Amino acid sequence: MGDSMLAWHSNSRNSVSHAIEDILREPVIDRSVPGARIFYNLPVSGALGMNISKQYVAGEWDWVILNGGGNDLWMGCACAVCDRKIDRMIAKDGRSGAIPGMVAKARARGARVIWVGYLRSPGVGSGVEYCKDEGDEIDARLARLDAADSGFWFISLQDLVPHGDRTFHDEDMIHPSRKGSHAIAARISDVIRNAPPVPESSSGPSAPG
Repeated sequence: MGDSMLAWHSNSRNSVSHAIEDILREPVIDRSVPGARIFYNLPVSGALGMNISKQYVAGEWDWVILNGGGNDLWMGCACAVCDRKIDRMIAKDGRSGAIPGMVAKARARGARVIWVGYLRSPGVGSGVEYCKDEGDEIDARLARLDAADSGFWFISLQDLVPHGDRTFHDEDMIHPSRKGSHAIAARISDVIRNAPPVPESSSGPSAPG
């Protein structure tokens, strides 16, 4: 579930989800939608996935992998109300807000949940460079949620892209390149492979969602 960071390169089967399938040899159902937001009020297109929370389909998932929030800040707050919007996404202590609500919904059915942060600019030109401080603040709050819930993992991508290295980004310098998508998938796959076994009383199906 999420936005274009996860959906990028889907047509060529080089998205993050496709790379996870290749690494883990497990099926992954991808419901991410380019342009999707955490806060999205139009009912029809929201139900079609532009609202990230509405991408969720109830089921006995083993894992639910999400990202989001970038479009809400980059296109939705005009650099004027970012702090207020971040607070609505996730409180400073990581315990409340729209993001913890989505996580809780998936966790309530027994799934373990991964939230993936965003790529950072390598310092050589990107349309989202001015959102760095906001991205860092959201990451810090997600890390606090991670510390509070043993079934939730936050994966930061702050250190994924070396300074000056354009190869992890596509030509727009916002979305991941194929290399970037595979690098993100590798981090996600490492978490899934290294997670402790689920207790027998919490068994579920075999496909990450």
